[in-house]
Order: sequence, then C-alpha cells, then structure tokens
Amino acid sequence: MNNVLKQTSFNFPGQKSLYIGKVRDVYNINDQYLVMVASDRISAFDVVLPKGIPYKGQVLNQIASKFLDATADICPNWKIASPDPNVTIGRFCKIYPVEMIIRGYLTGSSWRAYQKGAREICGVPIPGGMIEHQRFPEAIITPTTKATEGHDEDITETRILAQGLIPKEDYELIKQYTLALFKRGTEIAAAKGLILVDTKYEFGKGRDGKIYLCDEIHTPDSSRYFYLNGYEERQAKGEPQSQLSKEFVREWLMANSFMGKEGQKIPEMTDSWINEISERYIELFETITGEKFVKGENTDILLRIENNINTWLKAR
Repeated sequence: MNNVLKQTSFNFPGQKSLYIGKVRDVYNINDQYLVMVASDRISAFDVVLPKGIPYKGQVLNQIASKFLDATADICPNWKIASPDPNVTIGRFCKIYPVEMIIRGYLTGSSWRAYQKGAREICGVPIPGGMIEHQRFPEAIITPTTKATEGHDEDITETRILAQGLIPKEDYELIKQYTLALFKRGTEIAAAKGLILVDTKYEFGKGRDGKIYLCDEIHTPDSSRYFYLNGYEERQAKGEPQSQLSKEFVREWLMANSFMGKEGQKIPEMTDSWINEISERYIELFETITGEKFVKGENTDILLRIENNINTWLKAR
C-alpha cells in the first residue's frame, strides 16, 4: 500500500497558504489561483480513516472535472485546468461557510433521523408514512454548516440568513443553481443507468464578485448513487438498494460499532478491504463516465504532481 497519496507539503512559487481538508489539500497561489490536490485519504462520519485508498483521489478529481465541464452552462465554476490526474487548478474564491445538500430520496442520515421520529430536516417538512430509499415528491435542500473541525451541523435557511452566513440575494441564486445542477446530474446519471440520490455543492465568491460552483461535484464522496435497473422491484420487496457511493464504507463502520463518536475505535482496515474500496471507486468512475479508468503513474506520485503543477504555473 505504498502507492497511495496520503498527504502533501509542497512549496510553490507565490504560495500564500495551505489548507488541509479531510481529503483535499488546497494551495492558495497569490490569492489568484487555488491548487486543489485530491489525496487518497478517506473520511466517514467526519473522521479521516487511518489508511488511504489507491487511486481514490484520481477518481474523485477526474469525475469532478468532467462534471464541472458538463454543467458550466448552468452556472460558472472555479475550474481553470486539470494538469494532473489528482489536481484541479481554479480561480481563487472565498467559500461560503454552508454546504448545499440536496436530496431526492429518503436515505442515509435523513432516513436514520426519520426512523427516530423526525418529520422535518433543516426546516423542510417530510411526509409521513415514507419508507427507506423512497423518492421525495420533489428534491429538498437541507444545508449544513461547513465546520472547520468536528462535525458539520444541519441548519435552516432562516438561520443562514439571520446569522448573515450568506446574503439573501446570494442565497436565492445559490438555491437556483443547486436545483438546476441536481437536475442535470440526475439526467446524466439516468443515461448511465444510475439514480443520483443526493449530493452536496459548495459555492464561493470570486474576486470579480461573481458566485462560482467550487470544490467537487457528483463524486462518490459527495454523492450517493443507486442502480436504476431493479430500483422499483427492490423497493416493492423491501430489499436494500444496489448502490455506488461511499455509503458502503459507512455501513461497514457502523457494523463494526464505529460512528465517529468519542471512545469508539476505528476497525482494522485490511489490505483486501482497502482494495475492495478502491475497486468500487473505479467502478463508479467507469459507470458514471462511460469511460475506462486509466490509472495514473504512481511510482512517485508526489514528484509527478509537483512537476505537473509547477509546469502549469510557469506557463501562466
């Protein structure tokens, strides 16, 4: 497992800062560019797991890059170039401290809350009598705070505006973008035999005052997908849905008594389990893009990434 990208610590010309997220390392170049390196780290329940997943970062970066291109007509996005399989370089933006989560189906954390009696999420009412994985009458937006550490927390639109996290005019536009992006993602997924169940978007304001879609989009880390074929039959029989997403990692952790709570121990990640996760990420890439996944050169991932980024920056 030496061929994984666990962390970076580059020093590029004009570099002002380095932000290390759960999965991505983001370099600020002169408040002009953001260089985002997708690592092979994997997180669940807001905890970074101890071992990386081969090619996971490449999968995330390349799916996001393709979807940013495929939705650029809906709203402007931050991407300028992708000079390396694990890297996207984009315009500098100040990120809003709210993640726009949109759900088409009652599943995952929303289902767990529903089971406990919740009939609204983030101020949005949920119909009674629903079952797990059932489609909502209309997609719902359930935002969360974007925590710098610890857990993200659900938040209502009323609180977002009252606390001044996002100006009202900006938030209205972001909501429009969120609905339109989810609609496009749903259409693309359906064409590939998938259901886009839920996802999240992040937005920021550029130096030009425009709102841009930032970070990743429609990846297995930020989204949940079901297989379209057999969905209705499985629902009718009360069977689990066949899905491609990171949810299977969360389910494995829960089955081993870990949900990110204090005192809980992360279960052992064996090499065979790590390889299975890697294969599932690659499967999603190939399913959602319809393309064969080409593994990046990984004998010295750090050197490859550094050289490709420096070459791009020098050409600007």
